[in-house]
Amino acid sequence: MNIGRAAAASGVTAKLIRYYEEIGLVRPAGRTPANYRDFDERSIHELRFIRVARSLGFSVPEIAELLSLWRDPSRDAEAVRTMADARVQQLEERAAGMTQMAEALRALAASCAQGERPQHPVLGPSPPRPPAT
Repeated sequence: MNIGRAAAASGVTAKLIRYYEEIGLVRPAGRTPANYRDFDERSIHELRFIRVARSLGFSVPEIAELLSLWRDPSRDAEAVRTMADARVQQLEERAAGMTQMAEALRALAASCAQGERPQHPVLGPSPPRPPAT
């Protein structure tokens, strides 16, 4: 399938697909007689994996390592588990921080709904009002 169809099938833009090929994250696609890229199902699967991994916060080097482990039939399951456990810890820490921010914003919104000028640790005190003229 051509790059446009591969982009649609994987959810990765054609521009990113070209970039991932350029940096070696994905293997170069086969070529048609007219020299167009020709992606197979394995390539689409890898592009979907990359899209999901990026959305979960994995860096390009981490994804490259995960892909190399996945492509290697003699891969070390412990290495995959260690990397996944570390990412889980990071995601849990990020989720806790996001929960705290949501609670702070919820409190801010609640005080605004009551017509009060909020004093909030995230935003700091309200700025002074200019003198009336």
